[in-house]
Amino acid sequence: MSKASRSLRKRSLTLAGHATSLALEPEFWRVLEAMAESRCVSLAALIAGLDLGRGGRPLASACRLAALEHAKLR
Repeated sequence: MSKASRSLRKRSLTLAGHATSLALEPEFWRVLEAMAESRCVSLAALIAGLDLGRGGRPLASACRLAALEHAKLR
């Protein structure tokens, strides 16, 4: 197992009625949690919204980019 894969944290969630899992670094999870709190939505609802607007981009990439944008605005 590589060092990078050990630092990822995987969470399971349901998107559009389908069970899936998402692996991100803990730093990104913290920013996404803050984003959800600031928008008064659950983390699952936030990620579902990101999923709907991601186009062809992988979900993990869309989440990382959204977290980065949120952090830059703060």
